[in-house]
Amino acid sequence: MKVAIVCDWLTNVGGAEKVLMRFHELYPEALIYTSKYSPKGISWFDGADVRTGWMQIFPAKLRRVLGPLRQFYFSHLDLSEYDLIISVTGAEAKSVKSGKRLHEKGKKSKNPNGIHISYCHVPTQYYWQMYDSYLEDPGFGVLNGVVRCFFRLMVKPLRRADYKAAQNPDYYVTISDYAKESIRKYYDREATVVHPPVEIEDFRQGNKNKKSQEGEVAKLNNKIIKSQGKGNSKTGNSFAKSQDGDYLQVVENFDITKSYIVTSRQVNWKRLDLAVGACLKLGRPLLVVGEGPEHNKLVKMAGDSGLISFLPLTDKKNLALLLQNARGYLFPSLEPFGIAPVEALAAGCPVIAFSEGGAKDYIVDGENGVLFKEQTVDSLSQAISKFEKMKFERVKIIESAEGFSVKRFDREIRSYVKEKLK
Repeated sequence: MKVAIVCDWLTNVGGAEKVLMRFHELYPEALIYTSKYSPKGISWFDGADVRTGWMQIFPAKLRRVLGPLRQFYFSHLDLSEYDLIISVTGAEAKSVKSGKRLHEKGKKSKNPNGIHISYCHVPTQYYWQMYDSYLEDPGFGVLNGVVRCFFRLMVKPLRRADYKAAQNPDYYVTISDYAKESIRKYYDREATVVHPPVEIEDFRQGNKNKKSQEGEVAKLNNKIIKSQGKGNSKTGNSFAKSQDGDYLQVVENFDITKSYIVTSRQVNWKRLDLAVGACLKLGRPLLVVGEGPEHNKLVKMAGDSGLISFLPLTDKKNLALLLQNARGYLFPSLEPFGIAPVEALAAGCPVIAFSEGGAKDYIVDGENGVLFKEQTVDSLSQAISKFEKMKFERVKIIESAEGFSVKRFDREIRSYVKEKLK
């Protein structure tokens, strides 16, 4: 069977890229087609055959305004020779046409039986669900006003084009009930839910004795850092590197067991400002793990309070140790699923999550976390106060993540593909 995997872009590390990596491991001989590839931003696919085209010349920073060009690029990408095309997408990669779809339209097709299954995270968010948030902060600094004006004028034809492109896949699979309803609402297409793969085994607490665990936590506490606002030319973030080049200045008396934690790319729609604001309001320590364009803004919010600590992206072993010992995980963003909070559950860390979106697929209020209703500092603060009055059973928290394992994903995807190929 000849298989092609298609994705919107490959420029950084995130949840979508984790899903793509799993498809690559399921179909290791498949070529990967994308609009933009940056091995420096994501090294996971160094051994894969990644194909790009003329869109590779554009800087990754222009990604937000290149939607129409990406749609043109993917819709004219001839993959009709393949038996199976799998698009892993939340934007324009779904525009690819299968041999079957071309044949049905009376166009030249190298393989009239070839099908396209789109593993669609969510309809293109800057046209649909997140349109208002995008207008509020397009992310172009002094040019935001120009971008807003252009986007308001163009959004209707852009939506029509996105809707038309959404009719190209032969079948849809998606990541949550929330995403399924969104695909039905905006694209008039039905989708089957197959939750993303989460490496829950890597985050479970091992059989270490208490003394050994405490020793590892103590060592990790000594590496937790606080941003001093000094620039880093390589990343653009205000991380002040220590002498060993890995961590920032140690926060005096930092203790992860008393701290809340959030692990995320620092972009505006993740709403990490709510987590920082709520912890400042309540006087609770918070560890922010990750990097991104919102980092400096979050550092300024934290000020010199001594409550908010920042840690660059860390390896999986240390991340698991942090999650296993943190007081709770904060998840304030509206997302169609959210792999990071499920990793927290697998580590036995209860989650405080925004009640809209994919969180409802795995958070049971009062059992493995708490849901809050509004994306405001007050609403999240109230949820944290409610959370602190509750008791959670660690075993039940860990068990709640079991249904999202990699093995379960592999089994369901293989079964679905086999059925559709028939």
